[in-house]
Amino acid sequence: MSRGPGPAAMRVPQTLADMLDNNAWKYPDETAFVCGDRRVTHSQHHARAARLASALAGLGLRRQDRIGILSQNSLEFQEVYSACELSGFICATVNWRLAVPEMVYIVNDGAPKVLVFEAAYAETVLAMRPQLQTVEHFVCIGGKGTPGLDFALDYDELVASGETSGAPFRPLADDIAFLIYTSGTTGRPKGVMLGQGGQVAAAEILGSDQRNSPADRLLIMMPLFHIGAKIIQLAQHWRAGMVVVQRGFDPQAIAACIERERITVTHMAPTMIQTLLDYPGIAQADLSSLRMIVYAAAPMPVPVLKKGLKLLGPVFQQQFGQTEGIGTTLLAHQHRPDGSDRDREILTSVGQASPRVNVRVVDERGSDLPTGEVGEILLTSPGVMKGYWNNTAATIETLRDGWVHTGDMGRLDNEGYLYLVDRKKDMIISGGENIYSREVEEAVVTHEAVSEVAVIGVPDEKWGEAVLAVVVLRPGAATITAGVLVDHCRTLIAGYKKPRHVVFADEIVKLPSGKIDKVRLRKLYGGQPA
Repeated sequence: MSRGPGPAAMRVPQTLADMLDNNAWKYPDETAFVCGDRRVTHSQHHARAARLASALAGLGLRRQDRIGILSQNSLEFQEVYSACELSGFICATVNWRLAVPEMVYIVNDGAPKVLVFEAAYAETVLAMRPQLQTVEHFVCIGGKGTPGLDFALDYDELVASGETSGAPFRPLADDIAFLIYTSGTTGRPKGVMLGQGGQVAAAEILGSDQRNSPADRLLIMMPLFHIGAKIIQLAQHWRAGMVVVQRGFDPQAIAACIERERITVTHMAPTMIQTLLDYPGIAQADLSSLRMIVYAAAPMPVPVLKKGLKLLGPVFQQQFGQTEGIGTTLLAHQHRPDGSDRDREILTSVGQASPRVNVRVVDERGSDLPTGEVGEILLTSPGVMKGYWNNTAATIETLRDGWVHTGDMGRLDNEGYLYLVDRKKDMIISGGENIYSREVEEAVVTHEAVSEVAVIGVPDEKWGEAVLAVVVLRPGAATITAGVLVDHCRTLIAGYKKPRHVVFADEIVKLPSGKIDKVRLRKLYGGQPA
């Protein structure tokens, strides 16, 4: 088996390609990825990613051209990522949970020349295909011989047609590596441009916080179209550890995988942790190999944390950040719910700035606030985004002098612990997914019977928060049910964004300025049963 590019390429990584090269040379026969019953070494993965990069170059693609991918977690998804990392192509991910109109917008905005898709999404791609403006080549994973897919190249055949020498060009540290779309308060997704060099730095920072080593075994179940799953994979491969890829979350399968593969590190949303702890077979599963469960996207309920600590020991570590940049870490040893008053206070924070990360809290003029005062949270590090794709105005608003203006409100204490006070305006976090109320409102109000709508998040025991829509019907409109509105939304936005609760009202409370008073709405409806 080839050992990859050889010692001449060994260097302190400046690009993600350097990381892949180093791992293929230093650890050629160590396992890089596991997915189901498939296992590949670092040298095997490097060879296939290089072949794919070569084949894509053969289709006419050049450095910084985009490769779109629509797939659930798989080895092929990782190969597409790595082919882009080796060559300087930009991997533009598509969230498979979105509705077709949302996917069409993202693909057209990113303007990929190639769209790689899993056969399971063939009908979705067929529906999108007439509306896609830039895609010159479609590539299907696992669809060989499927009727109606004659327009698509077969993924494995495409890989086999390439050379292990890779594409005839390499990435630069300043190149864009990934284009990952995140929802915005305008309701339109924004493409976050993440650089090659920046992602190397982010991997090193996160890997340091997690104390990763080549002996670690990471389990990924979060979707790879999100930065959360991707960056934790890069942090693991910064030290050439093994990555086990799970296609989705199922507590029985997760517990079995941890036991079978002797997983040491994994990454979950708090709702997943709660579901795993509630799984009836959890007490019989051997999870003793786990040394760390990284959680993010939402706070951990203290009862869940206590239950987890009792069952698994001090393994929990919180990360705070966003697609635009990593931020703070609440380390495992700082999770002490039964400790002193100060210990319990720290547990309400999102930790302290990670290595090479700086955090500020500022007022409306951008001036630093004294300790304890609430303002907007700013983050900077070598791993912050390069900006938003095709959106200069949003870039200028969010990224100023290298600082990411998060839109989150918080305060710092005298030891540098960061406390979130409020989230981005109108953002709802349900099951670890960010949902912006305006997106849901725009979907609801397109129903002909709806005059006005306001969307808020309400507490939910399982999901953390659930979407509630307060709806005013048009005068004279026929009475409709909540189910009709939910089904209507399902055709326009992703299923996880649709309202779980609908309240019909005669009017929606407003401020004197005429704006909807969402603070009042939360007080009125925040106790809505989940």
